[in-house]
Amino acid sequence: MEFRIDSGLLTDAVAWAARVLPARSPVPVLGGLLLEAADGRLRVSGLDYEASARIEVEADTLRDGRALVLGRRLLDICKVLPPGPVACAVEGARLSVTGGDARFGLSLLPLDDHPAPPALPALRGTVDADAFAAAVGHVAVAAGRDDALPVLTGIRLGLDGTTMTLAATDRYRYAVRTLEWRPEEASGAEAADVVVPARRLTDIARSLAGTGPLRLALDQGSIGFESGGMRTTTRLLDGRLPRHDKLFTLGEHAVAVTGRAPLVEAVKRVAVVAEGDSPVQLAFDATGVHLQAGYEDDVASQRLPASLTGAESLTVAFNPGYLLDALSSFDAAELRLQLLGPGQRALITDREGGTHRHLLMSVKPLV
Repeated sequence: MEFRIDSGLLTDAVAWAARVLPARSPVPVLGGLLLEAADGRLRVSGLDYEASARIEVEADTLRDGRALVLGRRLLDICKVLPPGPVACAVEGARLSVTGGDARFGLSLLPLDDHPAPPALPALRGTVDADAFAAAVGHVAVAAGRDDALPVLTGIRLGLDGTTMTLAATDRYRYAVRTLEWRPEEASGAEAADVVVPARRLTDIARSLAGTGPLRLALDQGSIGFESGGMRTTTRLLDGRLPRHDKLFTLGEHAVAVTGRAPLVEAVKRVAVVAEGDSPVQLAFDATGVHLQAGYEDDVASQRLPASLTGAESLTVAFNPGYLLDALSSFDAAELRLQLLGPGQRALITDREGGTHRHLLMSVKPLV
């Protein structure tokens, strides 16, 4: 195998494929990246037992062939290559990488020991890559971090007609976002409800943002995405997330409306005196909202403009980290807070109550 390629293009391709490689593995070949050169294209592939990634880029292929090398070592080399053309060739039992006056050699791993990459599941439809990345970012903040409850570390991906629903919860908060997508005429029109690891899905969505139409593939055990010469798969999580429909139906409630950016800054400001998870209190009345945090002599407060309907006054309090995650996940200039009262559910949406909703449990207000 022998090919020439621009150093920047090689670095980007190797970095994209190396995302799925395990940090440590008892099986050395799983730390390898497979390089395949043929017909003016270079394909770089990586996988572990949970995910796979493959990218194809243009290259000047002088001699077709395949090589398996340690992926993270190759990425380290790519990062220090000088700008300009890079020549790569298999020479005996190693891959040589030459850029400018710099030359590196990498030992080859046995190709026969490397697992075959998984096939892409059946194509289900297409979604805009930027819209999908934004939607995943909106809900991922609510995904759990406790691996003892694996299904709560995932993002629900539901398909129903032309609507895609993304949702995540860690039992204390619940984020939901809907967006339009284009199902295939055949199997793509079938409803689906799966849970994808949140960390993997977030990484995939970010890496494919800006690539245009994103093809989504799905079967009973895995999900795949393909766009712009890039293809990736990841396994699904077992189980289902609790349904959000009843949780998001609040019944009689008060509604507060306030600016998002000023509220984010105010929460950050007063939370500096909050020890641990001590709450930030929001006291709404006809004149605005009064934020307060801290106890005894270590306190902070700030007042902001806000409107309140459905009650003369209402005081709620939230974990400051959870509240900031929720507020920061929105893009709207103004937010609508639907409030039941202290210690109860609160639903945050944009002012029009659009496609992005975030449910938070309030806590006991400050005394």
